Amino acid sequence: MSRRHLLAAAVAAPAVARAQSADFPTRQVRIVVPFPPGGGLDALARALADRLQAAWRQPVVVDNRPGGSTVPGTDLVAKAPPDGHTLLITADNSITSNPHLIRGLPFDPMKDLAPVSLLVDVHQMVLVHPSVGARSMAELVAAARVAPGQFNFGSYGNASQPHLCFGSLMARERIEMVHVPYRGLTPAVLATVAGEVQMTLAGIASGATHIRAGTLRALAVGRPTRFEALPEVPTLDETGFGYIDPRTWFGAFSPAGTPPALLSRIQRDIAAAMATPEVRDRHLVTSGYTVHAATPEATAAFLQQDLAYKADLIRAAGITPD
Repeated sequence: MSRRHLLAAAVAAPAVARAQSADFPTRQVRIVVPFPPGGGLDALARALADRLQAAWRQPVVVDNRPGGSTVPGTDLVAKAPPDGHTLLITADNSITSNPHLIRGLPFDPMKDLAPVSLLVDVHQMVLVHPSVGARSMAELVAAARVAPGQFNFGSYGNASQPHLCFGSLMARERIEMVHVPYRGLTPAVLATVAGEVQMTLAGIASGATHIRAGTLRALAVGRPTRFEALPEVPTLDETGFGYIDPRTWFGAFSPAGTPPALLSRIQRDIAAAMATPEVRDRHLVTSGYTVHAATPEATAAFLQQDLAYKADLIRAAGITPD
């Protein structure tokens, strides 16, 4: 190709990308959620899907693909055509934890996925079954210290936030507890309610109903301030266990190679959906999320920081790759 043709192509490329963005979507959009139905992430994805469907005038469906430490569902999106019609809404473990934990991961989240938006931070609580006598973090640690291996905790997978946080607690306090992974947050919470495990971590959206019913007890929340809906629950900083830091995040992604103009278009539409009362008041405020709706560029910069942070956290918790 001649230099003149190359220059013409370079000039035309942004125009083509803008045209693709303006025409999007041309058919059904699928949002893959690599977790079971029923959790806070799934609820947010479905609320966004409803608003995006109204804005885009095309069907937007949520496709739950749980299991496998979120790898199968995430891989499906990583290998999809980069045209914006297959999106991923997932949590941090899919993107910034799994690369440190799973040998032979069939994709590189940092290279094979394009960030659309960091959506929210999720602030989680330490929840225990009522049969656990402890009513504070200090009492929980003291009880575990005199009964090594007798306490267990549920998580939603290897190096999920409960695994990392309780692993950090064990390493720091020199106590021994047993990790029991489940196929999602909701199964882990329900297992704690049933007494299959004695504790887990969950956000207010998943835990508040059980706390009010007395089927779970909240010992602390990983948040700068207390939840307004549960003012009696102290923050982890207040209890002296702030180093656990049980925060997670939800984000939206597209296959790598999706045109930047299209990523920006989808991000703007997601941000607009998150600002509607149907999403903001019914899902974001009531769940105690910190809302970001960040741009693709800001999200990409955050992911690099979080990848390094998760490496340090996994190392401190003594978690080894599978």
